Amino acid sequence: MNKVLIIGRGGREHALAMKFSESPHVSTIFVAPGNVGMKDVATTIDIDENNFSELIKFAKKENIKLTFVGPEVPLVNGIVDKFKENNLNIFGPTKAASIIEGSKDFSKNLMKKYNIPTAEYETFTELRPAVEYLKKSKPPYVLKADGLAAGKGVVICNNINEAENTLKDMLSQNKFGDAGAKVVIEEFLVGEEFSFMAFVNNEKVYPLELSKDHKTVFENNQGPNTGGMGAYSPVPSITKEIIESSVKNILNPTAKAMVKEGRPFTGVLYAGLISTVDGVKVIEFNARFGDPETEVLLPRLQSDLFLILQDILNDKDINLKWSEEACIGVVLCSDGYPNKYKTEIPINGLKEVSKNINVLHSGTKEKNSEIVTSGGRVLVLTNIANNLKKARENIYNEIEKIKFDGMHFRKDIADV
Repeated sequence: MNKVLIIGRGGREHALAMKFSESPHVSTIFVAPGNVGMKDVATTIDIDENNFSELIKFAKKENIKLTFVGPEVPLVNGIVDKFKENNLNIFGPTKAASIIEGSKDFSKNLMKKYNIPTAEYETFTELRPAVEYLKKSKPPYVLKADGLAAGKGVVICNNINEAENTLKDMLSQNKFGDAGAKVVIEEFLVGEEFSFMAFVNNEKVYPLELSKDHKTVFENNQGPNTGGMGAYSPVPSITKEIIESSVKNILNPTAKAMVKEGRPFTGVLYAGLISTVDGVKVIEFNARFGDPETEVLLPRLQSDLFLILQDILNDKDINLKWSEEACIGVVLCSDGYPNKYKTEIPINGLKEVSKNINVLHSGTKEKNSEIVTSGGRVLVLTNIANNLKKARENIYNEIEKIKFDGMHFRKDIADV
């Protein structure tokens, strides 16, 4: 029997632990550092996800068969390279390949070079030329911090004053630290957004089912962008033709482009796409599973995740099987998120929620024998049902059994 180590601490990693626990080939699941909510399916290990030497030591000591990396920061910092140097089996892109998420400027230049459809853009490191470019552009303006900013580095500004102030925050006031030392300004695209993830192994691409993420904090797509307020899968409004076009014109060429650039990608490639009147275009690439998309995709995956990943790492072709059912996830977050928020607020009602609702923990911890908040996104509630309408009904009937001071959630997730 095989032991699995998951790197990370949030709802995505909780969903991964649940999926691995379904495999008859997996005996033990460890999550480092994990959280209090996943202890029923995994053993949490008190090692930070960026402490590579301790993680490697643990993987060797426990004879871990497979390590799966959830979040982007360890990937961009080269965890896969370090594990491979120690002959440890790990699923995720190398440091060189993770730059597709680690630098917006890199990914935009890659798309330009290989004719992968995306928005028009320019990159700036100084305020004055950036402002001059804005003056020649039309609102709304899309400003993106070049580096990693935990899902909050994209700001959409409706007028020139707002855009100039945001640029000052990024380039002069250091709002996003090193991540905002370079800013990509790009054309605002109009259309329907969706998330398209794929398992990739060099030039081989295995598309997953579609999902759709709700980014803004308030209903009707109002307020600032967050790491994600909810998601659903499948996405009925995206046609088979759009899916085929996305694979042909975006996913396959991107995998090939990374090989040509000497940065072959093995792992989960996340394409944030938008279907426009001019065809499908890329909004962003990530180098890992999306969050909260993972929480609604994995319940629909009928194949054994452990065997799939083993086969990919052994260069074997895979065949993914999916449920026809629909899954929805709603994020419960702290008051003030994505800006300042309080933590260590007691959470009540967790045991009162119906058994057919999965309660995945994102930002929780245990204090004095009770579960309290420890992050902006606190919990993700998911349900799988015959259709989106039913799954939605199931979630919203149960959601207010959970209570903590300042709890906020969107009431329009999957309102399609």
